[in-house]
Amino acid sequence: MSFPKILVICSRNQWRSRTAETMYHNRQDIHVKSAGTATGARIRVSVSLLDWADRVLVMEEKHQDHLFTKFPVEAAKVPIEVLHIPDEYTYMDVELQEELREVIDGATD
Repeated sequence: MSFPKILVICSRNQWRSRTAETMYHNRQDIHVKSAGTATGARIRVSVSLLDWADRVLVMEEKHQDHLFTKFPVEAAKVPIEVLHIPDEYTYMDVELQEELREVIDGATD
């Protein structure tokens, strides 16, 4: 049985996308990784991460634009959803967790 593999992307991979990865770290029914688009990101998005993912969640449209600019072939192969979550949360913010849980838990239904 294969479980959904979700890649969550923000700019620096410090707060929003990293929160998602941390939230789902110990789950057995879903695999979540995170990355960033910025040069100084903690973990930068790559071809291998995009190839790994069944679904990509980006926080803002600029992140989706980055994927199609830098990785046009790989980005075209995977469903990408823009969450419209602004960069106004800190790592593990409760409201951010609620927003992410609503979207990510829906991927396992």
